[in-house]
Amino acid sequence: MTPGARVQSAIEILDLVIGAARSGGAAADTILARWFAGHRFAGSKDRRAIRELVYAAIRRCGEVPASGRAAMLAVAEVDPGVAAAFDGSGYGPPPIGANEQAAVAGAVPAWLADALVKSGLDQSAQAALLDRAPLDIRINRLRVAEVVIEGAEPIDGLPDALRLSPDTQVERLPEYETGAIEVQDAGSQIVAIACGAKPGDRVVDLCAGAGGKTLALAAAMGNDGTILAADTDRARLQRLPPRAERAGVTIAETRLLDPNREAAALEDWRGTADVVLVDAPCSGTGTWRRNPEARWRLTPERLARLTDTQARLLDIAADLVRPGGRLIHVVCSLLDAEGRDQAAAFVQRHPGWTNAPVEVPFGTPHGLGIRLDPAHHRTDGFFVAALTKP
Repeated sequence: MTPGARVQSAIEILDLVIGAARSGGAAADTILARWFAGHRFAGSKDRRAIRELVYAAIRRCGEVPASGRAAMLAVAEVDPGVAAAFDGSGYGPPPIGANEQAAVAGAVPAWLADALVKSGLDQSAQAALLDRAPLDIRINRLRVAEVVIEGAEPIDGLPDALRLSPDTQVERLPEYETGAIEVQDAGSQIVAIACGAKPGDRVVDLCAGAGGKTLALAAAMGNDGTILAADTDRARLQRLPPRAERAGVTIAETRLLDPNREAAALEDWRGTADVVLVDAPCSGTGTWRRNPEARWRLTPERLARLTDTQARLLDIAADLVRPGGRLIHVVCSLLDAEGRDQAAAFVQRHPGWTNAPVEVPFGTPHGLGIRLDPAHHRTDGFFVAALTKP
């Protein structure tokens, strides 16, 4: 494909991504995969170049662009090679009009910028939210004592973590096939450490999703104890059993919950859990490095719904914790409304509960917990608080 054809392909894909962001449709990665499946003439180098163009445009535009062409014109403002591709030749895009407007460049939506500043993130920290993320893996000590992978770098303070190039095809590594490693960001590994789960504990992973943190908790517990992995998303939860089998985890059981009826389904765990992890649904501001178009989907109304859901799930979790046990509040967000303020509001609603030290290798104290962010810790963004039941 010519450079112009690659740019035009990126514009077509961006139109689909923009439409999906406005309607709540598929994620950008899914849209790219579908487009490539339907355009098999694009070779591996073409696919790589098109993907890079698409994500360059997404990262360049804080607000939802008017069109894929407007988004790519924003990239052309800073990339002469992209600008030159607008020449109208072959399968390339038409030339840039004299009065044609590019999408406005920016790191975050305007309505969100002030909230991030008030949450302690200046412009440089906001820009770091859109850097390309590395690929981190966790060594699964249930399978192996040591892993050596060419090019992998250790992460200070995390003896089970290795960092690989973002382009590594980890699923093709023999260590992945045997369950010796799991893909997991260093920040998520720190969340598992913060839980302080020990062999023999009873643990609830209340918003388990596909079970990445469940597997890390099982390894920390030496596969000794009980973990209940619960979620309302059937498709994601169904991914855990085969992952657990590959990882050698035998202490995790899954439970599908009905939305807004979670408490009734968890009655048998009431007041018995040593640790309850609530990795609640959130804005995902801390994961924009991996899903930059997610900021196009976030609205004030959606953020308000998310904070309400977080508070409700924390209250449900509180009833599951045994006296003296711990509730771990986690969000992959850097907005105080979801992290610091949410933890403070919980303590106000539940007299006698106190915050416990979050004993992790690194992180910045923030309110009742700690915070991790890409600019300072080179991890995804997280807020983590450990709360102890009286």
